[in-house]
Amino acid sequence: MCDKSIMSEIRDAQIAIELITFGARMQVLESETGLSRRKLLKLYKELKGCSPSKGMLPFSADWYMAWEQNIHSSIFYNIYCFIKKSVSGRPVELMLKAYRIYLAQGLADTEEKPVLDLTRAWTLLRFIDNGMIKQTECSECKGKFITTPEHMFNGFTCSLCVPPSRAMKKSDRLNQSASA
Repeated sequence: MCDKSIMSEIRDAQIAIELITFGARMQVLESETGLSRRKLLKLYKELKGCSPSKGMLPFSADWYMAWEQNIHSSIFYNIYCFIKKSVSGRPVELMLKAYRIYLAQGLADTEEKPVLDLTRAWTLLRFIDNGMIKQTECSECKGKFITTPEHMFNGFTCSLCVPPSRAMKKSDRLNQSASA
C-alpha cells in the first residue's frame, strides 16, 4: 500500500513538473495532481525561479471563437480526441501528450509564444466537458472545429474556408517577413 502511494506521488510530481514547464497556473496544478499546495509552490519556485502568477483562470468561451484562437484550439482538440481513442491514461496525461504534439506541429523553429497556452488548452477541455463548447463540422471542408452553442447552426463554415480580412493581412505580413 505504501509503495503504491509513493509511486502515485512520484507520478503526480512528474506531471506537475511537466505542467509547470509548459506554464500551467496553480489552479491547474492543484486540480490535476494530488500534491499539496505547499509542495506545488515549492516545486514551481524551484523550476521557474519565481512565484506562480496570481489571478483567475480564463472563464469565457468567447476567446476560443476568434479566428486564430479557434483554429489552434480546434487543432489541439482534434489531436486530443485522436490520442484519447488511441492511448489509455489519465486525462491530464492525454492532454499533455496532445499539447506536446500541438506545439511540435504548430511552433517548430519559432521563438513565438503559442497561440494556445497550456492553461487555455486545459480550460478548453473543461468547457467541452461542461457543454459550453462543442465540436462542429465545417460544411465546406468537413473539418471539425470547436464552437459555442450560439455558433452551432446548419451550414457552419470555418474561418479557414472563409478567412476574415484581418487573417489575410496577417498572412501577408508573415509572407513579407519570411521573404526579407
